[in-house]
Amino acid sequence: MSAPTYLLVDGENIDATLGMSVLGRRPEPEERPRWDRVLSFCDRLSDADAADPDRNTHALFFLNATSGHMPMSFVQALLAMDYRPLPLAGSGDPEEKVVDIGIQRTLDALAERALTGQSTHVLLGSHDGDYIPQIERLLDAGARAGVLCFREFLNGQLAALESRGLTIYDLETDVNAFTSALPRVRIIPLAEFDPTRFI
Repeated sequence: MSAPTYLLVDGENIDATLGMSVLGRRPEPEERPRWDRVLSFCDRLSDADAADPDRNTHALFFLNATSGHMPMSFVQALLAMDYRPLPLAGSGDPEEKVVDIGIQRTLDALAERALTGQSTHVLLGSHDGDYIPQIERLLDAGARAGVLCFREFLNGQLAALESRGLTIYDLETDVNAFTSALPRVRIIPLAEFDPTRFI
């Protein structure tokens, strides 16, 4: 039996990067990632000999619920797609990064599993450098680790871990998480350049 893939989504970070850095405004609902596509992509990355090849990904979607409220329609949509919403509440301190702390603790727990010899595959949906120590620990423990992001906005130090085995997947071009092209200006490898997309 193969090890499952763990997908940890920092939804706030993905949404903020999409809005502020890519679109320059708050994303419309139809412009946000199609989370079902993200999960399908992660399933395809899972080992081919999985006991259940149709669903070998444990998808954890971290939410900040410090206000005491949850976006219930979004939570229901996540549940319907086989995500596990994790609404975390902090002490109320506006400086407390509730989602970051939750993801850091989960990455640490997965690194502990990897250290005991358990095969571990972790995918992180974020651009945030706050997870660098945990990703380094995972790689040192022999885990397979990847990041789902807009490559040009990924934290530079996190991107540098590619040389140590971190795999970087672009949410638009690799994951195909969007239904229409985003207005991005990014470096295009010549081998991937398709002029018909621009004329």
